Amino acid sequence: MTPLQAATRETFWTIGPVGKAAFYWLAAVAILVFLYGVYARFTAYARGSEDPRDRLSDLPARTVAATKTVLSNENQFDRDLYAGVMHTFVLWGFLTLLVATTILGFDIDVYRPLAGESFWVGDFYLAYQFTVDAFGLLFVVGVGMAMYRRYRNREGRLWGKHTSLEDDAFVWTLFALGVGGFVVQALGIVGQPARVDETVSFVGMAMAAGFRWVGLTPGGAEAIYGVVWWSHSLLAFAFIAWIPYAKPFHMISSFANVVARDEKAGARLPNVPADLDHTNAESLDDFTWKELMDGDACTKCGRCTDACPADTVGRNLDPRDVILDLKAYRESVSDDPVAGSGGSGAVATDGGVTGSAASDGGTVPIVADEGGVIASESMESCMSCMACMDACPVDIEHLTAFTKMNRQLVDEGAVDSNLQGVFQDVMQKGNTFGESQANRGDWADELDGDVEVPDAREREVEFLWYVGDYPSFDDRNRKVARALARLFDEADVSFGILFDDEKTDGNDIRRIGEEFLYLELAGHHVETFADCEFDSIVCTDPHSYNTIKNEYPEVDFAEFADDPMMPFDREEPWNADEEIGVFHWTQVVEGLVDEGRLGLSGDELDYTVTYHDPCHLGRYNDEYEAPRELIRATGADLHEMPRSREDSFCCGGGGGGLWTEHDEAVKPSEERLREAVEDTDAGAAIEKFVVACPMCTTMFEDGRKTGDFEDDVEIVDVAELLIEAVEAGSVEAGSVEAGSAATGS
Repeated sequence: MTPLQAATRETFWTIGPVGKAAFYWLAAVAILVFLYGVYARFTAYARGSEDPRDRLSDLPARTVAATKTVLSNENQFDRDLYAGVMHTFVLWGFLTLLVATTILGFDIDVYRPLAGESFWVGDFYLAYQFTVDAFGLLFVVGVGMAMYRRYRNREGRLWGKHTSLEDDAFVWTLFALGVGGFVVQALGIVGQPARVDETVSFVGMAMAAGFRWVGLTPGGAEAIYGVVWWSHSLLAFAFIAWIPYAKPFHMISSFANVVARDEKAGARLPNVPADLDHTNAESLDDFTWKELMDGDACTKCGRCTDACPADTVGRNLDPRDVILDLKAYRESVSDDPVAGSGGSGAVATDGGVTGSAASDGGTVPIVADEGGVIASESMESCMSCMACMDACPVDIEHLTAFTKMNRQLVDEGAVDSNLQGVFQDVMQKGNTFGESQANRGDWADELDGDVEVPDAREREVEFLWYVGDYPSFDDRNRKVARALARLFDEADVSFGILFDDEKTDGNDIRRIGEEFLYLELAGHHVETFADCEFDSIVCTDPHSYNTIKNEYPEVDFAEFADDPMMPFDREEPWNADEEIGVFHWTQVVEGLVDEGRLGLSGDELDYTVTYHDPCHLGRYNDEYEAPRELIRATGADLHEMPRSREDSFCCGGGGGGLWTEHDEAVKPSEERLREAVEDTDAGAAIEKFVVACPMCTTMFEDGRKTGDFEDDVEIVDVAELLIEAVEAGSVEAGSVEAGSAATGS
């Protein structure tokens, strides 16, 4: 047998029979402690309220999808290449070392007793050693990258209110395990002459050369090997046992969180049961098992806070702290030794309560102006933009929990007075402006006489156009409605509107917590839709588009059929099979442009423009291309802002922000306009700031004034840009015809 064929090593070198027995006993104890901790964690989740979503349906497919997401590290690479590389090195290094240890254990404890020989020899052993060294090195490099980022800037996003010793212990333990494994290997190479040519163990060989250089002899290596080996083994056992009780548990809970994710979370909120059980956030009992698991899945990475526009402009909202405050409170009042063993041993709340909450029996209010786990101001600061959820690498569903707390505030009557006024206007008038519904269609009065806006209640149409509050009542946005009506007329589209039967869509009413008013609005609209004949619904406002498309079909009208407070008689779900298409107007008009029905040649305008992605069109519904294609169709030169598409920065109007005032260093709209004229490649050459949402138009027109951008840029809707291009094309075509007639050609 050649040396290569005989290549292997003694696993328990210098470790006697007693030491080997102690090793197995300690391994069994560590695994049992680990398994108990995992069991206790998931048992604690089971005590949460039932989740309205079936998050475990088609579990094999969910698991496969989650495995792909986790192993590819695609979420970690999003917006942060350094973190993606770092986490990939750590994850794949850790998994490879885990698999390698498992293979060795199988060979020693299963294969050898059964087969009488070992497969851990020769080529397999050499390939094994090379792989372990390569991935072990990546693991150490990855952990080193994590440590560099953590300690280089102690004011960065990795440091916050909930940063604790467990964070340091976690990263240093990983580093010690990685480096310690190589030290054990190097000592074994120095002390065992048979391994002197084991070049496949290139890291161990290099470290062994260093040990020899400082004077370590084979005898010396053999003498200290047992101490180092046991130190490494005990640290490994302690880490395994520690995993379910602290931050390392995210390795399990994060994967489970990705498995249980709702792909449409945020875009569609959970429905409220008619019996009101666990509807709001009166106590921890009201949170679902998934919401409890969200807290344990959080890695404190701070991506959500970094992406949050409310935090950026100085509002009192840190999405990471909200999730971790809830977790800390849960741990402090829990009788479960596992749930209460995390790194946040005391409640340090937004509302000002500090110290152990175990003494109060869990009676601290979840959300309140003062003395709550979460400050009501934090919830009022949320713009419902979903930037936090989009940024989260472990699929924590912040907005679901935030809405639950908003419902609690509404239930207690503890909401901003401006929002109370909006609720009253919607209940009494049907719109957020408090205007008479009879005036809802007045925006069309200033259209040219040859442009007709039909009544969809009186004739069959292809598109039922849901205009929305702002295009109907706000003077600035009425111009957008008229531009869109002219586009529909120019393309000979069959459309109609509901006039006074159209009310507020309810999207933002729902997100600030008025669930039952939302149900009334949804019930009214689906009954109105049922009385009309149309093929599809087209919406001016992405907020309307979102709730009609994603949430109206989810409403269980039958559950409220016997409720005398609900002004609808419907029991059947609406559009559950998606037979009726629901579109944002840019999606419809993009098709019209492609068909040539607007007569655009693509060179009508020569403006330099940038485009702002509305949250409800982009992050909520993944529509980024239609508005851009329409802008390009006009001939305008489009330049992207650094924060665009899914990274778009909210205008500040969502989540009730349109109706409230906040203490902030700068308005979100002002910050976004600054980005457009300073950070975009075209810089000051940007002439027009293009939007596709009436609420965005309102917020940016305000920010243009308050931020002193009136001389820098103009706010225009895509529809206004398009109708200008259509008019320019018509003029040019008329000039050509006139010239041809004059020359007799």
